[in-house]
Amino acid sequence: MIASALRPAAFAIAAALALPAIAQTQPDRAAQEITWLLDTVGNSQCQFNRNGSWYDAAKARAHLQEKYDYLKNRKLAPTAEAFIERAGTSSSMSGKAYQLRCPGAAPVDSASWLKEQLARYRKQGR
Repeated sequence: MIASALRPAAFAIAAALALPAIAQTQPDRAAQEITWLLDTVGNSQCQFNRNGSWYDAAKARAHLQEKYDYLKNRKLAPTAEAFIERAGTSSSMSGKAYQLRCPGAAPVDSASWLKEQLARYRKQGR
């Protein structure tokens, strides 16, 4: 009788102890995915259009990294999707959509390209 009465308490304690690990997993996964996206942009050999000017992949990565750092410090990029929406879609100054132009392909909206890359990353089971 006493053992069965203690089970709910034991479960509650175990759940409380697991919460930090669960809470830490999501931000760690998001940071991992976002870093992978940033690296993918940087290694892509694509050009990045921001406010009407084309930049190389290294400058694109650096720009997106700055935006990510800003968001991360304010806890505004809890997921890769939030990063794409808030940093990788458009200029926060002009509101103009970013584009990527990869070798042999027409320019595409950066949001679409980043979402496609994220889906590829997740499909690989990383």
